[in-house]
Amino acid sequence: MRQIKFYELASGKKPVEDFLDSLNDKELQKVIWVLQLIKEAPILQQLPTIYYKPLTGTDGIDEIRIKFGNNQFRILCFEVNNELILATNGFRKKDEKVPKKEIKLAEQRKQEYLSNG
Repeated sequence: MRQIKFYELASGKKPVEDFLDSLNDKELQKVIWVLQLIKEAPILQQLPTIYYKPLTGTDGIDEIRIKFGNNQFRILCFEVNNELILATNGFRKKDEKVPKKEIKLAEQRKQEYLSNG
């Protein structure tokens, strides 16, 4: 089973945890259910794209996709190896496309993580 870890800022804060704390209990339950599905999937690429999808035109950023009622949530992440996904940032999706600033933030955090080894 793969691990999902949350990116940690130099201050020790974890932005994805802060995002999850902003959700109500039922929204959080759905997010946890999707994260568990991703952790247990034998092959990520075989997961339905309603839950997990690579973002085209990015530097290896994927999106964890959660729909709850009329709300859509996204957690951007990247694979470190086949056993670890590092979640960089999460947000409530309001438009058709993932905001470019969120993608840039995920790419920046990926580069920081990989360069710090």
